Amino acid sequence: MTYFPINIVDFDNVQHRNPVIALWKDVFGYKDARNRPEFVIDQKIAVSDGLFFVALQRDLVVGTVMAGYDGHRGWIYSLAVHPKYREKGIGSDLLAHAEGRLSSRGCVKINLQIVHDNKAVQRFYQANGYAAENRISMGKQLDENIP
Repeated sequence: MTYFPINIVDFDNVQHRNPVIALWKDVFGYKDARNRPEFVIDQKIAVSDGLFFVALQRDLVVGTVMAGYDGHRGWIYSLAVHPKYREKGIGSDLLAHAEGRLSSRGCVKINLQIVHDNKAVQRFYQANGYAAENRISMGKQLDENIP
């Protein structure tokens, strides 16, 4: 539970796009074209699955979480809280919100990936009930789909 009032709402591309882009650039600092916030947002909007949320303090975007669901497993992506608003429960509230939406769709397990040496993020997820699993994450970039 947050220490001050926030409202978690569905992402609105007109109202939230620019603040979310700025937040993600600040928090994630992605360099790869496939992770450019503009591209990620456009891809998520195209899916139109209702699993992209922002935390607002009044009208200010202070956090985001994006989720995905394939009919069996759910995924958590792009959970970010503005540095000025951390340690106030916003990340946990966003995570619980996404988990609730996934659960309401019948999701049986939620996965997420974090950078191995990001200990603070590992502690955050552990405090929210997640545990490291003995898995190897593998990926393949499909360059033909990246502008």
